[in-house]
Amino acid sequence: MSADDFETDDDGINELFDELEELATIVDSPEERRQVREAMRAAAEAQDDEPVVFGRIIYGFDRKDLAESVLGSLLFGIPMAVESGTVEAGHHIAQHPLYLLGTLASAVVMVIGILYVADFQDVRVANRILGLVPRRLAGVTLTAFVVAVALLTGWGVVEWSTTDPAVVWASFCVCSVAFVPMAIGAALGDILPGS
Repeated sequence: MSADDFETDDDGINELFDELEELATIVDSPEERRQVREAMRAAAEAQDDEPVVFGRIIYGFDRKDLAESVLGSLLFGIPMAVESGTVEAGHHIAQHPLYLLGTLASAVVMVIGILYVADFQDVRVANRILGLVPRRLAGVTLTAFVVAVALLTGWGVVEWSTTDPAVVWASFCVCSVAFVPMAIGAALGDILPGS
């Protein structure tokens, strides 16, 4: 088999996914939608047997994806937990709420860019939450934020057990600063080779 044969197979799987996604928008009954989703899962599993690392179709978000996101978050987050600049930046954005919004928004935009725009892999949206938010986007960003809070809390960088709202706010802002690179790490860990 030549490299052209593999390229044709990949194109065929991509076309199959495109047709199944189009079919999913047309079918009427829940049973028909379930059958289309099962066909998409079967096509994704068939492609997983291929030796190609890049160019796979990534569909859904499962425990394996969650574990990869946690690992990516930790790889990018541990340096943030030991760097004093994280705390300084967190205290700075605590005094400027618009900077906090910009920080959080930029992290989400970068995750969207990595997952859906940069074309590292062919990432397909499966079963949006409330019909709007892709599960993979929600899974990656929530994982990164939870890992940021857990890591910084566990290592004593932030404090939550106080009644002083200013300290809690500053802790949230510090976690938000650490969240940015951790979200990037979570997205890359989720979709890069071996995923």
